[in-house]
Amino acid sequence: MGNRDELERTRLAWAKLSDEFLEPGRRCWASPEIAWGIWNIPERELATLGDLSQWKDKEVIELGCGTGYFSAWMAKLGAKPTGIDLTPAQLDKARAFQVEFDLAFPLIEGDACSVPLPDQSFDLAISEYGASIWCDPYRWIPEAARLLRTGGQLVFLRNSPLSIICSEDNGPAQDKLVRDWFGMNRIEWSADEAVEYHLPHGPMIQLLRDSGFRIDGLKELQAPEGATTRHDYMTADWASRWPCEEIWITTKE
Repeated sequence: MGNRDELERTRLAWAKLSDEFLEPGRRCWASPEIAWGIWNIPERELATLGDLSQWKDKEVIELGCGTGYFSAWMAKLGAKPTGIDLTPAQLDKARAFQVEFDLAFPLIEGDACSVPLPDQSFDLAISEYGASIWCDPYRWIPEAARLLRTGGQLVFLRNSPLSIICSEDNGPAQDKLVRDWFGMNRIEWSADEAVEYHLPHGPMIQLLRDSGFRIDGLKELQAPEGATTRHDYMTADWASRWPCEEIWITTKE
């Protein structure tokens, strides 16, 4: 994230959005299976995290955890997750779900670009629509590198840059380019929404390498046949033809 005003803008925006994520969060907490993105594609189909048994007893940090469902999935695998999020309203829901599902792990209110934890504390850093789009990548990715031990993995899901350059300020993505590719990163959809960050592939690759990461994979997600979504910025038809989401799989060298 950026300056203090931008942090407050993000916090306020997510305080307003938080109730929309209550029931989706509950469904994810109740699910025994990891699923990614707005199309809920199962991890068993994507294999982004490798052999899931490897994460037992491993330390995991979720950067921008929201209602904490990804941390909950990792806890069910026997991992030791910690979630950090900027928005008290989201963390309140995460804590309520911890009670409801009898599954506890640390939750921190704070900026994922400046995590109040020691260097090399974690084996895996994850972000699914958390820091991956709500924080400045030139801040949160080096922070993830700081937090990870050598050989640790950073795995994150974000909107594809292609979907962003096909999207105007309102309405779903179109079948034409409406934004510039060069220079894209910080995007303000409207004056009363949180700032998002969408870095194109070339600069993202360079940033990851400069931060000490080896890129192991990039999975571009396709909407499954018959898929639906409650989000109005994307349609299943568009996402069946072009990737609207992507997952980066990296290792700290």
